[in-house]
Amino acid sequence: MTDDAILVTGAAGFIGFHVAQRLLSSGRAVVGLDSVNDYYDPALKEARVEILKRERNFTFVKSDLADRAATKALFAQHRFPVVVHLAAQAGVRYSLENPHAYTDANIEGFLNVLEGCRHHGCKHLVFASSSSVYGANTKLPFSVNDNVDHPISLYAASKKANELMAHAYSHLYRIPATGLRFFTVYGPWGRPDMAMFIFAKAIVEGKPIRLFNAGNMRRDFTYVDDVVEAIARLIDRPPQGNPTWTGADPDPASSSAPWKIYNIGNNRPEELMHVVALLEKEFGRPAIKEILPMQPGDVPATYADVDDLARDVGFKPSTTIEDGIARFSKWFREYRKA
Repeated sequence: MTDDAILVTGAAGFIGFHVAQRLLSSGRAVVGLDSVNDYYDPALKEARVEILKRERNFTFVKSDLADRAATKALFAQHRFPVVVHLAAQAGVRYSLENPHAYTDANIEGFLNVLEGCRHHGCKHLVFASSSSVYGANTKLPFSVNDNVDHPISLYAASKKANELMAHAYSHLYRIPATGLRFFTVYGPWGRPDMAMFIFAKAIVEGKPIRLFNAGNMRRDFTYVDDVVEAIARLIDRPPQGNPTWTGADPDPASSSAPWKIYNIGNNRPEELMHVVALLEKEFGRPAIKEILPMQPGDVPATYADVDDLARDVGFKPSTTIEDGIARFSKWFREYRKA
């Protein structure tokens, strides 16, 4: 393992696995960290890790970022030049039942990452935020230049806290930090707690799909390869600080410190019923639909403005929902067989 390895936290997770694969395929050395907890089936996480372990330049570390001593030792050992922090306790609904999981992973864990970056010369911290930070906002598309002070779940509040914590460290210690607000990422090796996987599994097994808000939901479904491409382009472009930023009229997406926020979404919200119809077509059977009211902590629509991403790295997510669902469904069939 070289001394310029990139740390990818959450490497056994959905996006972390794909990012690690991409970095390895481009010749970068990767240290992948994950606690492999049981929030969802650990067998799926372990299967992702086994694929990564086939690569010569990959080292896996099973550890919990909330373990301060272990995280401190890891950063001291490797002095990572780049950290891609994707580990988190995810899920809006789960945060209603297990709030402490979010402060442990998303606040304590992230603080330990920031301290590691501070003391060991990290040149760029890229970290996951979430479209959920837009909370009660209704102006669409969601723009990084909009105020996001009204989260409607603890998960969203923890992600907003991550953005603020990273800004404080960028301001105090000049750590270049880029926050990424992901919008409904889906694709092969996806999370079983997310809509695409839940719907596919229910259709295949002939079980009902629960459609909240009477199915009148729109989501900016973003194919995982597009997310990975955006991250790959951003890794070597640490923010420099915005020279025109002013405290008299503060832009929420940038700073005089080397800190920046981007949306990573498909820039095209899809009706949930259309997604279900595409899955029905892929699997050749109708879905049993259970129509339910809106859930606490949920929002009716998400839609990302990605102009900043296009301007700064010349990239805009472009995978259509039809192509993305076809690729996901192919993987899903193969995974179930295996």
